[in-house]
Amino acid sequence: MRIGKLKAEPPAEAELGGLLRSGRRRLVDAERAELSLESRFDLVYNAAHALALTALRAKGYRSESRYLVFQCLQHTIDLPNEQWRVLDQAHRKRNLAEYEGVMDVDEQLVDAMLRVAREVAQRVARLVEE
Repeated sequence: MRIGKLKAEPPAEAELGGLLRSGRRRLVDAERAELSLESRFDLVYNAAHALALTALRAKGYRSESRYLVFQCLQHTIDLPNEQWRVLDQAHRKRNLAEYEGVMDVDEQLVDAMLRVAREVAQRVARLVEE
């Protein structure tokens, strides 16, 4: 966390609670099979980001980079590399959709994101409770 892209900032309880609630709600909504795959992708991506940001903020840091928020999960909640790399892949696909209009997601990616986001939610909840 020495690379200068993280800013030290004490965590705020209200912010942590709001981010955690937002992540959990989006995660529940992302599980709704009747939604389009693209909507589920957006929901689970944003759920994972809110949860990852909760972990970073709980550790006393802030970042403007979505990618870095995911990358820090191995440090904030000890998330294994293979799991945060799923979110890295999702981040690249999200950027293609957002900036180039190319939505290239499939059920397998969304399912993997859901599994990782659930794990992140559990670990973040433990971290916040500490």
